[in-house]
Amino acid sequence: MKKIRKLGILTGGGDCPGLNAVIRAVVHTAQREFGLEVCGIMDGYAGLIQKNVRKIELADVSGILPRGGTILGTSNRDNPFHYSDESPGGRKEHCDISAQAMATIEAHEIDVLLAVGGDGTQNIAQLFFEKYRLPVIGIPKTIDNDLNGTDVTFGFDTALNTATTAIDKLHSTAEAHHRVMVIEVMGRYAGWIALQSGLAGGGDVILIPEIPFQMDKVCAKIIRRAEKGKRFSLVVVAEGARAEGGELVVARQVNDASDPIRLGGIAARVGNQIEDMTGIESRYTILGHVQRGGSPTPYDRILATRFGYHAVVAAVNKEFGCLVGLRGNEIKTTPIKEAIAEPRRVDPESDLVKTAMAVGTCFGK
Repeated sequence: MKKIRKLGILTGGGDCPGLNAVIRAVVHTAQREFGLEVCGIMDGYAGLIQKNVRKIELADVSGILPRGGTILGTSNRDNPFHYSDESPGGRKEHCDISAQAMATIEAHEIDVLLAVGGDGTQNIAQLFFEKYRLPVIGIPKTIDNDLNGTDVTFGFDTALNTATTAIDKLHSTAEAHHRVMVIEVMGRYAGWIALQSGLAGGGDVILIPEIPFQMDKVCAKIIRRAEKGKRFSLVVVAEGARAEGGELVVARQVNDASDPIRLGGIAARVGNQIEDMTGIESRYTILGHVQRGGSPTPYDRILATRFGYHAVVAAVNKEFGCLVGLRGNEIKTTPIKEAIAEPRRVDPESDLVKTAMAVGTCFGK
């Protein structure tokens, strides 16, 4: 392979705190340590389709470390291998325009693509690696913390802090009004945010996708608390949680997205059922995209910076087709293919779940 001179970086999927820290680390490491150029691909893979690429200099990343979002923009649509295009008859047709995206990479003389994102972004990166032998390096990002190849993804810690702060605030109003407060958090099909924010915030009930729940068990917990004089309860529910034998609660479907299912609404269902079954007034709050926003925590800033540095090192060392990730206290690489083989989900027999149960948390079982 020819000598590496230029890196391309894109941020795909949902945004999260820490993306700018990665971009900053990549630019500094590439230019200061290895004398490489860096191109920013705008709005995820859409930038490759629309030929929206620009050079990034050190001045462009000055002051962005504490900022949320991403200076490159992002998108969870525009998959070049399954692109939605409106036909003359008004139908949406899905086609493979990856060659068009590759032409953009070649036109800008990008030697290695750094793909920052979750499973959807990494799946597309792997397709480029397999079909075109494009040198790619994956950088794991998602507030859901559901990507294998790393012990934790950056963005998760900030989302966890946001959710925990919200639970703390709802605790006082629940107690004042003697209500059940149901808090719905993100996470898709993994319960990491719900489990850890619920544990940190003293949730009386935590409902996660990995442990289908029974409403009678949830209500029994709340009634027991009331009988002991605890006239309020906090229920933390992951958006992907479901009742035993029941279905996921889906808000809508967006067919041209990497994941067409938009989860949402489980908190309303659970809250209404609790009030109907117990007679205790219940309210629900959906935290939604507030979990994606804001300044990253110190932990996420540092982790994202480490990922950015090691991604450039992996590119220079020609470890293509790999994902950088945290393993213990070290950053190591894993083949992207292995990292995306299956999602990283909560083990119902894990120490975290057992700890939560030991302190009185109910999982609806």
